[in-house]
Amino acid sequence: MLELCVCIGSSCHIKGSYNVIRTFQQLIEEKSLHGKINFNSSFCMKQCQHPGVAVTVDGAAHHVMPESAREFFNTEVLAKV
Repeated sequence: MLELCVCIGSSCHIKGSYNVIRTFQQLIEEKSLHGKINFNSSFCMKQCQHPGVAVTVDGAAHHVMPESAREFFNTEVLAKV
């Protein structure tokens, strides 16, 4: 099962983590991926110095802008499911 995690620490919250989470939840629902993705959130991932919201896909760190969350999901997450 793919592990997908979004940071909800203070810095990422300000950068739009709620919007990233909402987008990912919608896509998981639309594509019926509940049994294939373990979707979680985490407090600070220590990636505050990077632009965008910290996201890990099977432990690999990424930085996602809320407006590109759908594209990120389609290219990075779906490729690994």
